[in-house]
Amino acid sequence: MSLQNLLDPAILFFIFGVFAGAIRSNLEIPESIAKFLSLYLLMALGLKGGFALAQSGLTLDIALALFSAIVMAILVPLLAYVTLRRFIDGFNAAAMAASYGSVSAVTFLTTMQYLEQEGMAFGGHMAVAMVLMESPAILIAIIFANRLRQQGGLNAQTKQSMPALKQTSMASILHESFTNGAHLLLLGAMLVGLVSGEKGMTVMQPFSGDLFKGMLSFFLLDMGLIVARSFRDALHASPVLLGYAVMAPFVHAGLALGLAQLLRLALADTVLLMVLSASASYIVVPAVVRYAISEAKPVYYLGLSLGITFPLNILIGIPLYTFVAKTCEGLL
Repeated sequence: MSLQNLLDPAILFFIFGVFAGAIRSNLEIPESIAKFLSLYLLMALGLKGGFALAQSGLTLDIALALFSAIVMAILVPLLAYVTLRRFIDGFNAAAMAASYGSVSAVTFLTTMQYLEQEGMAFGGHMAVAMVLMESPAILIAIIFANRLRQQGGLNAQTKQSMPALKQTSMASILHESFTNGAHLLLLGAMLVGLVSGEKGMTVMQPFSGDLFKGMLSFFLLDMGLIVARSFRDALHASPVLLGYAVMAPFVHAGLALGLAQLLRLALADTVLLMVLSASASYIVVPAVVRYAISEAKPVYYLGLSLGITFPLNILIGIPLYTFVAKTCEGLL
């Protein structure tokens, strides 16, 4: 991990947020402002991706990058479920598979900023890859959970509510996955950037370029405060699950690196694929899993992903994955 990465203002604000939360300061970002920051970052990300796609067009390299994203979006949750099922019950394993098989937009945004700082050009299509990787893990987890219910893995209370669960699970999940507001905003902004092209990029530069770093820093401050609270929850998990939260990102990133090398993806695309595969969802997945897999415990699928995996990727993972990808490219 480079010292320069830790000295980046956005990362320093994240560390400060963790510190403020750890000492139980009353510092907080109002929920409405936090939501605005999230929407701004998604819109800026979509515009950046659209502008980049307008310049590059659809190529074989882009198609391979998107294909690799879909492969990882299916492989990671399957691997997570099979691994975790040996240590915890099926419902919690399915929920954690959904979380670790899905992706973190904030980790992706931070990586983009890091790559720009390193002077590494990346394609806007990787924002599309991020959207593609969000839903498969959720759908796979729901299938596993429904299968467990059919096999009789229900307590009496859950059995009574099972008809309602069956009626809403798959239909609701599909609707949530494909009409999620964050996804729509990201894709809509990307379409605007693609259609408006270079002229749009010039007009929107103050919005999507100049303001981006400051807004990301503000948002990471809020994330640091949340991580401090989630870390306390994560410590209630078993040592095995704590170990999984630490090791899984590196395993998943390693698998993504192997696939990227096989398909000969561009260096920046390789790094972003590694980061997406290593990240875990703590926004969309918990919101869905809370109702779709109500048998699972939030301390597992939310506390571990947000309290352990997210800060690990932000502080260590991003520079490490970049270094490893560069090293492997140099060996080829």
